[in-house]
Amino acid sequence: MITKEATAPAPAPARADHEPPRQAKKRRPAWDEVPRWQIYLPLGVYLVFTLIPFYWILLFALRPAGSTSLVPWPMTFDHFEKVWTDRSFGTFFENSVYVGLATLVMTTLVALAGGYALARFDFKVKRAFMLALLCSQFVPGALLLVPLFEIFAELQMINSLGSVIIAETVFQLPLSMILISNFIKNVPYSLEEAAWVDGCGRMRAFLVVVLPLLRPGLIAVGSFAFVHSWNHFLFALMFLNNQDKQTIPVGLNTLMSADSVDLGALAAGGIIAAVPVVLVFAFIQKWLITGFSAGAVKG
Repeated sequence: MITKEATAPAPAPARADHEPPRQAKKRRPAWDEVPRWQIYLPLGVYLVFTLIPFYWILLFALRPAGSTSLVPWPMTFDHFEKVWTDRSFGTFFENSVYVGLATLVMTTLVALAGGYALARFDFKVKRAFMLALLCSQFVPGALLLVPLFEIFAELQMINSLGSVIIAETVFQLPLSMILISNFIKNVPYSLEEAAWVDGCGRMRAFLVVVLPLLRPGLIAVGSFAFVHSWNHFLFALMFLNNQDKQTIPVGLNTLMSADSVDLGALAAGGIIAAVPVVLVFAFIQKWLITGFSAGAVKG
């Protein structure tokens, strides 16, 4: 009779005395576990350095002339009245609004047409054309002043707001076309094909299907065009001679002379110039956050 003897497992080797025990890896603290002061302290320091210049502008604009107080009290609006009426800032403001809105409309329409062509059509010189658009962004605007001045002089458009609008539109188009083409590429081509099957032409399919999905991108591109034309100084300085045709950046420059600077009037004019830009960005901030995902479709 053969019997099977049970074999016990071999005992584990004893740990050497000199071998240190293993330590568990330290887990990195999650975002929610970070102390709040480590977040709020650097943000607070950054906020202070950001707001000090704005407070300084408000201080000079609201305190009386000749005052050295660090608090704008008693508060006065004489500087605003002075620049709006005596220094013709009302006219400058109207001209800037006209130039900004016209540049916004022209840039958006032309960039929309060009961006659609770049996104939906293939042609032989497409790569070269895109490269030319990108390279044009490296050319400073100051280099365009002389050729543009000669062109507008031949067209008898010097001292006309139309010359500034055309120059600003041309300057904004390359980047705007590239951005719009990227927005259109995010819209599935199958949506347009489905609209064609339903009987829509290319134009109607674009207006009904594609254009509503491009709203965040169009708002972002148009807003950037408006803000840039509002703040641009060189084109308005070179192409506009009469005071009743000048824009706000040129008007701010007239407040500074070689002998003296009216700090109160200059600060008041700066606030007038900044208010529309602040309002525009306050309106489009939600579109800027979601704008670069425009055209995304889940399915």
